[in-house]
Amino acid sequence: MPLPPLPIGPAARLSAVLKPVIPELGALVRATPGTLSLAQGMVSWGPPEEVLAAVAEAGTADQGSRSGAAADSGRDAYGPAQGDPALLEALAASLQQHHGMDLQGADLWVTAGSNMAFNAIAQVLCDGPPAEPSEVILPLPWYFNHAMAVQLAGGRPVPVDAGLVPDPQRLASAITSRTRAIVTVSPNNPSGVVIPRAVLEAINHLCGRHGLLHISDEAYGQFVYGVEPHWSPASLVGAAAHTVTLQSLSKAYGMAGWRVGFMAAPAALTPALAKVQDTVLICPPRLMQRAAVAALRAGPAWCRPRIAALAARRQQLLAAVAAARAEGLPTQLLAEPDGAFYGLLALEASAAGSLCGEALMRRLVLEHRVAAVCGESFGLPARGEPKAAGGHGPTLRLSYGLLEADALQEALRRLFEGIRALLSAPSPSGP
Repeated sequence: MPLPPLPIGPAARLSAVLKPVIPELGALVRATPGTLSLAQGMVSWGPPEEVLAAVAEAGTADQGSRSGAAADSGRDAYGPAQGDPALLEALAASLQQHHGMDLQGADLWVTAGSNMAFNAIAQVLCDGPPAEPSEVILPLPWYFNHAMAVQLAGGRPVPVDAGLVPDPQRLASAITSRTRAIVTVSPNNPSGVVIPRAVLEAINHLCGRHGLLHISDEAYGQFVYGVEPHWSPASLVGAAAHTVTLQSLSKAYGMAGWRVGFMAAPAALTPALAKVQDTVLICPPRLMQRAAVAALRAGPAWCRPRIAALAARRQQLLAAVAAARAEGLPTQLLAEPDGAFYGLLALEASAAGSLCGEALMRRLVLEHRVAAVCGESFGLPARGEPKAAGGHGPTLRLSYGLLEADALQEALRRLFEGIRALLSAPSPSGP
């Protein structure tokens, strides 16, 4: 006998939340065997040996508890909401040593990935009636989970076309009485741009003057290949009072599935953040915290040669884009990708016709067995504006972090051959 329908549906606000593109695209890839992915934002390596050793050691202790020994109170029992002292101390040392951060007036929080940290901040910041919600300024292209977190919290993400290196004046013009924060992502996801220090400093000062938070997402802080170094706004003296720094072990340490991230947030927000953390997580998983301490012990010196090896993959991407353009394919990278492991590829609007980014994304998987993420997911136009001078059409985020050299070369071959075929006969009906 079929079950009756639920008498109620989900909260109305969820209808405004963006669809999560990565799970949707992942399902499409799994349903298309042999697909190579330029979509997933991951690296090809796993965590340091020190991490595996720390987990193995904890597992040995677990065997003892099963045989009647006392439980490991540093692993099996609830811990502090912000994180265990050993990890918080290691994080503070790392942030001060490697990023020059001024933590005076800030508290550290360990979270299940830096996405959870951003979600917690959004919950703390956003309120107000639906007609006048709190606003968070997101320079375009935005990171989709940031927009989703703001929407889930009942706030309104405000997309601002301020340039791939965001113009502080354009951001300033978007500030209203409801604005609570400005978000920057550097190195950037999806463009790979490393925002210069002078720009980040200007944005941080802008936030300070207007009583706003500067939320600085630095998940890719170690991934820099050009002359512009990564810089943390919270290294400014006194910036801790209005700066939230998000970082993660997912990328540089190859620990995406371990879900360990952290943030430094103004101490004034600690009572509110404690409510969110206790409700959602109670405490960070303590076994993962042991793993995180071990990863930080290995440190950037362990990450450096692995990230340096990605420079060759980056060159593969640049060479493939240049070769395709030399052969007459109307595509280009919108910026020099000097950080992270992404490039933002655009089709010329006049050549793309009615082909939108979402349709392009789906057809590349189904017809050419290569995956990339459409620009619409990052707040970019579906088709662009053909009449604009130099206007670009649909865009794709390309990730070169996960594939080894041969697989990457094949994925790029499929990509550009697929684009060439689809431009010859684009779908007239869109996605």
